[in-house]
Amino acid sequence: MDRDDTDAGEVLVVVHASAPRRWMGIVALAGLGTLLAALAIGTPMAFLWRLVFLAGAAGAIAGAAAMHRATQAVLELTREELRERGGLVLARIEEVERVDRSMFAMKPSNGFLLKLSRPQTRVWRPGLWWRLGRRVAVGGVTAGAQTRPMADIIAALKSGQI
Repeated sequence: MDRDDTDAGEVLVVVHASAPRRWMGIVALAGLGTLLAALAIGTPMAFLWRLVFLAGAAGAIAGAAAMHRATQAVLELTREELRERGGLVLARIEEVERVDRSMFAMKPSNGFLLKLSRPQTRVWRPGLWWRLGRRVAVGGVTAGAQTRPMADIIAALKSGQI
């Protein structure tokens, strides 16, 4: 297949968080944090349990804040890489060994899993994507109508159909 080098940076498909799912996830985590804090403060319990509930509340609220920041990102697929708009590379296409969208794959909702040829650094963007070792998972609060074509295009790029 003959292609011009200017096509290498062309964005083939874009994935972003679905607004209703994004806010549902953020509100659910913040609500859990609020509920745990209310239980810790308003219910008589041992001091140690009170600390456990307050730690859980802080973790849930921190998770909601992290999801709020992470789901503002936009993922872009080019012929060379899957990246966040802004430059952070999730995976290079040449390193992708397999694309898995099966029901039993350890993947986020409405998403897909990439198995890479070599391990990468750990990164977690709650609700959008994560990378652990040789696996990259995309999905969560994204729309399946965006992630399915992205997974199909990555598979087609790997097989040389595109």
